[in-house]
Amino acid sequence: MKITNSIYYIGVNDYQIDLFEGQYPVPNGISYNSYIIIDDKIAVLDTVDKNFKNQWLSNIKNIVKDRNIDYLIIHHMEPDHSSNIVEFIRIYPNAKIVASEKSFIMIKNFFHKEFINNRIIVKDYDELNLGNHKLKFFTAPMVHWPEVIMSYEINNKILFSADAFGKFGGLDIVDNWEDEARRYYFGIIGKYGQQVQSILNKLSTLEIKTICSLHGPILKNNINYYLNLYKKWSNYIPEEEGIAICYTSIYGHTKESVYFIKDLLIKKGAKKVVINDLARCDVFKAIEDGFRYNKLILATTTYNNDIFPAMKIFINGLVERNYQNRTIGIIENGSWSIVAGQKIKTMFEKSKNVKICNNTVSIFSNLNENNIIELENLSNELLNKEVNKMKYMCEVCGWTYDEELGDPENGIAPGTKFEDLPEDFVCPLCGVGKDQFVVEE
Repeated sequence: MKITNSIYYIGVNDYQIDLFEGQYPVPNGISYNSYIIIDDKIAVLDTVDKNFKNQWLSNIKNIVKDRNIDYLIIHHMEPDHSSNIVEFIRIYPNAKIVASEKSFIMIKNFFHKEFINNRIIVKDYDELNLGNHKLKFFTAPMVHWPEVIMSYEINNKILFSADAFGKFGGLDIVDNWEDEARRYYFGIIGKYGQQVQSILNKLSTLEIKTICSLHGPILKNNINYYLNLYKKWSNYIPEEEGIAICYTSIYGHTKESVYFIKDLLIKKGAKKVVINDLARCDVFKAIEDGFRYNKLILATTTYNNDIFPAMKIFINGLVERNYQNRTIGIIENGSWSIVAGQKIKTMFEKSKNVKICNNTVSIFSNLNENNIIELENLSNELLNKEVNKMKYMCEVCGWTYDEELGDPENGIAPGTKFEDLPEDFVCPLCGVGKDQFVVEE
């Protein structure tokens, strides 16, 4: 594949793989991208996965014929990009390996070779002259390994971006770039937003006409669109107004509440509502939705006096990727003790600018009339609609607690929800506890 008259794609598609990095499902495969620049001096940019060595070497040979190759540039040392270094140097022994200092440490660890006579160490803003083409290098630590570099071909204004701006899927797959790019980003890079912003700042003075990633298609049109998405993702800014509902359900009662509130939200005008069953879906697709939308509902059961395992894994996935700047609603369930909601709140304690809705829905085994009201209130809060203030009547004496009015005489402020009253609250008229109150029709 020609990128320009002198720059070629020499990568491969892998449709045999089921899990990328041993954990991300890739039903449409993955590409391992490699490039070659033909000039006075010839440079190959990155290798491919070891299972495709022969195809890759054949791709090189078809272009260079009998010419020698001067440089092998390694942007990233993950084995799907570096595994053929030794074989390449065996065939082209005079070629210099161009990489960061940390890459050569990893080369020694991976291959037990140091390539002392074949190494060129590059750092920020170093340049490599090939003739008509000149490459400028930029270090990009933790995007997404510490040794990563990017290079910019000055003549054609091409950014070789290592793993950044990549996506899942083979190059033959036609889909929306952002869908699998988003899952890819928040899966493998999402934790390192600050580092992504750092490299974006380094690149901000460059005119970029083409982006060549190590995974996914070559990007040529509307480059600012891709750059702006990365700015938004790395700043943890919601990409779209919507509500992602992620749930676990053992016997179906929590699931019932999920679809009930989904219908409520849609009727009340929610722009977008998506649902993920965490026990059955790709958890990284759910994480993608969590970062895509500005609001999230977590619905789960108490399990072993904790959160249901699939929900716990999901929340950990969000938190370790610096989940922030979102609103979360909670629906909890339990048959004899409910602790899931509080456990969820604890898991987000260190997350920046995460607002937990005041209206928590607490289901004891199965939905009841109070839960329907709670779901109504939660949906209103999530959509910034006025929350209905409820009235609760003492069954013993008929005294009514009005949430709108509160009970100021006894220190209860107006607007205080019944569920937020202290556990030792008693009816001011007859002295019975909260358990003797029912919702007033």
